[in-house]
Amino acid sequence: MAHFAELDENNIVLRVIVVGNEDIKDETGNENESVGISFLHELFGSSTKWAQTSYNANFRGKYAGIGDFFDESNNIFVHPTKSEEES
Repeated sequence: MAHFAELDENNIVLRVIVVGNEDIKDETGNENESVGISFLHELFGSSTKWAQTSYNANFRGKYAGIGDFFDESNNIFVHPTKSEEES
């Protein structure tokens, strides 16, 4: 199973959902994040924003949790700092 985080306009995680491996495979049978995102756009609309996350924290720093921030420039999920939580 693959896990994807839905992001708001500020890259804050709104929710994390599970997507079946068959729904993220490209035409050659390889798992591909962009295929998974296209699948999610079909389900939830093209205006939604998604990033794949790893349940085992194998990539992108950590498993995304609600309220975490996706730092696109470093390609990682991070827990918000205290000042970000207060804003």
